[in-house]
Amino acid sequence: MASSARLLALAAALLAAVLLAAAPGADALRSLGVGEDAAAAAQGDAAVDLNATTFDAFLGAVREPFVVVEFFAHWCPACRNYKPHYEKVAKLFNGQDAAHPGRVLMARVDCALKANIDLCSRFSVDHYPFLLWGPPTKFVSAKWDRKQEKSEIKLIDDGRTAERLLKWINKQIESSFTLDDKKYENENILPKNATDPEQIVRAIYDVEEATAHALQIILEHKMIKPETRDSLVRFLQILVAHHPSKRCRRGSAELLINFDDHWPSNISLSSQESSRMLESVETDDYKICGKEVPHGYWMFCRGSKSETRGFSCGLWVLLHSLTVQIGDGESQSTFTSICDFIHNFFICEECRKHFYGMCSSVSVPFKSARDLSLWLWSTHNKVNERLMKDEKDLGTGDPSFPKVVWPPKALCPSCYRSSSGTGDEAVQVDWNEDEVFSFLVNYYGKTLVSSYKETYVESQEKKHVMPLSDDASSGAARVPIGAALGVAAASCIFGALACFWRAQQKNRKYSYRLHSLKKI
Repeated sequence: MASSARLLALAAALLAAVLLAAAPGADALRSLGVGEDAAAAAQGDAAVDLNATTFDAFLGAVREPFVVVEFFAHWCPACRNYKPHYEKVAKLFNGQDAAHPGRVLMARVDCALKANIDLCSRFSVDHYPFLLWGPPTKFVSAKWDRKQEKSEIKLIDDGRTAERLLKWINKQIESSFTLDDKKYENENILPKNATDPEQIVRAIYDVEEATAHALQIILEHKMIKPETRDSLVRFLQILVAHHPSKRCRRGSAELLINFDDHWPSNISLSSQESSRMLESVETDDYKICGKEVPHGYWMFCRGSKSETRGFSCGLWVLLHSLTVQIGDGESQSTFTSICDFIHNFFICEECRKHFYGMCSSVSVPFKSARDLSLWLWSTHNKVNERLMKDEKDLGTGDPSFPKVVWPPKALCPSCYRSSSGTGDEAVQVDWNEDEVFSFLVNYYGKTLVSSYKETYVESQEKKHVMPLSDDASSGAARVPIGAALGVAAASCIFGALACFWRAQQKNRKYSYRLHSLKKI
C-alpha cells in the first residue's frame, strides 16, 4: 500500500509538471488545484500565488533560473502596503506583458492560511513581508534558516520598495533593468531600427545568445570531427580576441585552453571513446558566454514570428562586429575562418552552400579590415536580395521586418550617392563605400562594444572586482590572429600558465586518458 501511495504521489507530481508547462499563469494554478478565487486573483496580479499543495510541484517545473518568494499575511497592513511595490517588479518578469520574461519568477505565499503554516515554518519565516531568493528547484522539499552558510537560497534584506528590490535583483543577475522597462514590441521598434543607430546596443545580448546557441548546435549534432576541428579552433581564436562581449571572450579562451582535452588531434579514438569525451563536455553544461545568457529572448533580433530572425540575425551581427574590430594583418585569416566556420558548422544546408559559394568567388586575398568589412556587408545585402524574392514568392518573410538593402537611407544618408528602383524593382544604389565603412565601424564596433562596457563592467565595479581595461577590445583588434590565444591569456590572468602547462603536459595527459578510457 505504501508503495502504491508513493507511485500515486509521483504520478501526481509528474502530471502537475506537464499541466504547468501547458497552462501558464492562472490556468496553471487551476490545473494544480488552486481554487477559482486564487486563480482569478492571479489573472490580475503578476506575482504567482502558491500554497502548500502547489509550492513544490510548481517550482519544480518552472523554467526560470531564479525565483523570488514573498511570504506574507493577508491581514498584515505592512504587507498590503508592500503589495504594489512587489507587483511593480513582478510585472517586469511575469505575465504576457513582461518586459523581461524568463529571467526571474515572482511568487508569493500567504502564511496566514492554516494550510500554509508548515510551509512557512520550513523557511523560518519570522516576520512579514519575508522575501527569499534562489533557484526554484532549491526550494522544492527544502528547509531553510538564516544559519545555513552555503545555501543557494538567500534572504532579501533590502527590498522594501520596488526600486530597492529591483536594484537587489539586478545585482544578483548582473543586469540593469529599470521599472520603466516595457515589453519589447516589434511593430514599435521597427522604425527605430531603421532610423536610430543607438538601437544596436540591444544586440549585445543577442550576439551572446547567438554565440551560445551556435556552440550548442555544434555539440548536439556532434559536428566536431578530425576534418572540422581546426576550423573551430581558428574561429574560437578570433572570438577570444574580438568578440564584443567580454564574458564570451573569456568563455572562448577557456574552451580553447581545454580544447585538446575534449577533442585531441594526435590520438586515434574509437567511436565509443569519442562519444564518451563528447558527453563529458555536454554533462559539464558548458556555457561559452556565461550561465546568465537568456535563451529564446531576442531583443534587437526578435522577429514578429517565432520562426523569423533570432539566431541568424544574431550571427550576422556577430560576424559584422568581428570584421570591424580586426587589424589589417588579420583580414585574410579572419575571412578564411569565417567562411570555414559557416561551411562546417552552420546547419542550414542551402544557406551554407550559398555563403560558401560567395566565399569561393573571392580571388584576391584581403589586405585590410576595410576590404573584409565591405565584402561581408556586400555579401549580406546579396543574401537579403535573394531572400527578399524568395520570401515574397513563398510568403515566408517577416511582415514587420521585410528584407531591405542595408543600411537604409534613414539610418545612413551619407552612405548613398544615389539610388533608383521602387515597388517591385530591385533597389540600385550608388554607394559611398568610405561612408559605409565608417558607418559599419561605428555601428557594429564602437556603439555595440560600448553597450557592454556600460552594463557588465559597471556591475563588476559595484562588486569590487577588477574588470578588464576599457581598452581591451581596441587593443586586441590589432593583435594578429596567430597571437589570439596570447590575448586570451592576458585577459584571463591564468591563461598563459594554463597554456604553458597544456603544452608541457598534454602528451602525458592523453596517454593517461586513453589508458583510462580503455579500462571503462
